[in-house]
Amino acid sequence: MCSRSMKIIMTDAFHGAAPGEVTEAVKVAIDVGYRHLDCAYVYHNENEVGVGIQSKIKEGAVRRENLFIVSKLWCTCHKKSLVKAACTRSLKTLKLDYLDLYLMHWPMGFKSGEADLPVDHNGMIIPSDTDFLNTWEAMENLVTAGLVRAIGVSNFNHEQLERLLNKPNLRFKPVTNQIECHPYLTQKNLISFCQSRNVSVTAYLPLGGSSGGMHLMEDPTIQTIAQKHRKSAAQVFDFELSEEDMTDLLGLDRNLRLSTFPITENHKDYPFRAEF
Repeated sequence: MCSRSMKIIMTDAFHGAAPGEVTEAVKVAIDVGYRHLDCAYVYHNENEVGVGIQSKIKEGAVRRENLFIVSKLWCTCHKKSLVKAACTRSLKTLKLDYLDLYLMHWPMGFKSGEADLPVDHNGMIIPSDTDFLNTWEAMENLVTAGLVRAIGVSNFNHEQLERLLNKPNLRFKPVTNQIECHPYLTQKNLISFCQSRNVSVTAYLPLGGSSGGMHLMEDPTIQTIAQKHRKSAAQVFDFELSEEDMTDLLGLDRNLRLSTFPITENHKDYPFRAEF
């Protein structure tokens, strides 16, 4: 279901961490071999991530070119005039000269301003009048300016991805679509679609969460596979599995989406109305 080519540290997992904890976590992660750091403006911890990265580079533990660092454009910055400033802000906070990959975090643009989640009196998101195709043009400019090496998307359904790929005068196609993916949400159709268009898939929430009082890592099927291979439940996703094991894991699919972003269901570009 997911690429095994590089260990990924998802920095959104550090939401609510005490001061200094994210920096230390990044240092430890680099020391044990993590090289792909998945960041985003909206996680509000890019400063600490940057401190951790620079600390390890200065001590010679890793070279910048051996790291793959990702950040994401937040929804309040979808206006073309705001995209470069948003990217530059993340670069400055991360203390980097370039990003290896910059993603459009969601296909939905929000009203620009100070609030990350501008909402109306009903608690629903206030959309901007932007179109993600126009936002993409500004992201393409980041590549030509040398600020980012590649660009991609996140949380796009197949219709939205197809619309982007069919965009007239597309200069840079999205290299990846980062989506929620785990045994309770296998995303078979969306992954197949992405692969058919030569767009890679990056999984978030790969260890899933709770459903009906049971946590994914406690699922009997996963526990059985883990015991068979003398691994922990989480490690089941970190080495080669047999075709039988993969069939058993894929059979757990419940179409259970954990990241539904309900306050944005009023948005014209809400991605989860589509079947996949």
